[in-house]
Amino acid sequence: MSSIIYKIVPATLWQDALNSGEFKGASIDLTDGYIHLSTAEQAPGTAARYFAGQEGLLLVAIDAEKLGDKLIYEASPSGTLFPHLYAPLSLDAVLWAKPLPLGADGAHLFPELDR
Repeated sequence: MSSIIYKIVPATLWQDALNSGEFKGASIDLTDGYIHLSTAEQAPGTAARYFAGQEGLLLVAIDAEKLGDKLIYEASPSGTLFPHLYAPLSLDAVLWAKPLPLGADGAHLFPELDR
């Protein structure tokens, strides 16, 4: 598995994380008890399924090796393994955060991702 994983997050929520020094998660993360993350291969599908048409998003790249044993790959209903973080995300593990704009077709335009 790649050592880089991703989080799609509203820019306003990410600014809160920058102000506090850690990302505790979006509302779905807080409800589920872990932070939902994606691999490079999964991120476009995650955007299409859960963030369709939403503007003001960021794609945050995370060094998975810095997350320790709180990062667990778990099977989705389809059997695909998704990374889940059972702790707040320390900003020390963040490599970068880039805008995730919408294209003319309404799909998000991703930067080149490390796979």
